[in-house]
Amino acid sequence: MTQGANQDADEHVLVIGAGIAGLCTALALAPTGRQVTLVERDEPPPSGDPDDAFKDWNRRGVGHLRQSHAFLARLRSLIKAEHPGLLKDLLEAGCREIGFVDMLTDTLRKGYQAQAGDADMAVLTSRRTTLELIMRRYVEHLGHLRIVSGFWVQKLLTERRPDGALQVTGLSGEDASGPRELRADIVIDAGGRTSQVAEQLVAEGATISEASETAGILYFTRHYRLLPGQAEPPRGKLPGTGDLGFLKFGVFPADNGCFSITLCVPEIEMEMRKAVVRPETFDQIMNLLPGMAPWVDPARSEPVSRVFGMGDLHSRWRDFAPEGKPAALGLFAIGDSLVRTNPLYGRGCSFAAVSAYLLRDVLDKARDPAARAVAYGAAIEAGIKPYYQNMLTQDRAAIRRARHALTPSYKPKLAARVLKSFFEDGVAIATRSDVALLREALRGFHMLEHPDAWLKRPGNLAKILGYWAKGKKRNAAAYPPKVGPERDELMTALGLSPQLDIDRLAAGATA
Repeated sequence: MTQGANQDADEHVLVIGAGIAGLCTALALAPTGRQVTLVERDEPPPSGDPDDAFKDWNRRGVGHLRQSHAFLARLRSLIKAEHPGLLKDLLEAGCREIGFVDMLTDTLRKGYQAQAGDADMAVLTSRRTTLELIMRRYVEHLGHLRIVSGFWVQKLLTERRPDGALQVTGLSGEDASGPRELRADIVIDAGGRTSQVAEQLVAEGATISEASETAGILYFTRHYRLLPGQAEPPRGKLPGTGDLGFLKFGVFPADNGCFSITLCVPEIEMEMRKAVVRPETFDQIMNLLPGMAPWVDPARSEPVSRVFGMGDLHSRWRDFAPEGKPAALGLFAIGDSLVRTNPLYGRGCSFAAVSAYLLRDVLDKARDPAARAVAYGAAIEAGIKPYYQNMLTQDRAAIRRARHALTPSYKPKLAARVLKSFFEDGVAIATRSDVALLREALRGFHMLEHPDAWLKRPGNLAKILGYWAKGKKRNAAAYPPKVGPERDELMTALGLSPQLDIDRLAAGATA
């Protein structure tokens, strides 16, 4: 039980949603002694094994249920520290841990010497349905907690306090027995990107600041299973991830002999977007990518799903207490209801978990509703915003590159060429050549420290500049093999026109 749990044990908490964000909230708050109720519009998962869940679990509220998922090291570390039994359950169900050593190239692995902390820099990867199934079964056995399934939340219950502040007092909704009202001291919105909580509060006069922009890509994922007696291709030979500029790809090892492959296509690549959803085209692309072809070799694996598409990808940051003025008291948002990100970076689940534990600490330290709202906003700003901003910067750069690729007349300026060379011939080569640099870079990626901290350290920067100064010839061994064909070559191989989207973009630019 956490500090402050005794004085707050009388608090009743309602959580909207029993997805990853809602379950992380339960993991954080139930052990404090508070009475926690999760309300979920979908029905419970099937009673069988992970394969049954993948095949039969209908989660209308989770449009990305069958997209690729992974828990970054920050989230895995939280689970290990706070709920070691859950980590044990996940691993016993077949979830995979991809450790720091597994992330090394063959060259780096030869001279690798383990250091303190390397063992905790591991990714927990699995099918999303398996992750959620095992988390839910674990949470259902926590004390002070219950899950109400089949409950459709219609709106928040609110009232105006004498001082004019808007107070959230519960939820109204409907289940199989008819309309119901649920009262609580605290309501947490973990309802995801389709939640209407913020819109309701704004309609009632609340002020919520919001900034949103497109991620510039669409996702396409297909699932596969290894054939009996077959193993995954060896790591460190050909890259299992890559960025061709007009196409990003990655393989995600999963549980029980399964894996998924995700393709990310820029929004402006209309011809590719329309074609890649066809299973035969998806697999044709796999065979044109050297790092992917061994995974989809018919002698090694077989597809077990259609191609799942996912669009409307936006990054969104909400502040429910702008300028220190809470939009509503007794209401907190977690997960995509609060911060929505490009799934490319795999930080959505980690953001939700970190936010849940930040909220736990805030609730334990203060009782005043206004102080809690302001403190939570400040904690999110400090603990999440640097990673969010880092992703925005990368997304904007990727959108520019995709547009430039379809603009034949584009000629980068000197500053752009130098910056590109610094990252491709300096940073990338340095981290492929120096284990210490890679370790620090991955600590930032996995949210174990500020995402830009490693690059600002003088010693690290000096190393990077040293590799950059050597030039491509002397660093030749550190460059990865070519990860795929050029755009025109791939489009032609797929029977698509390389020119249509170029013409479409040009027409739009001059319209």
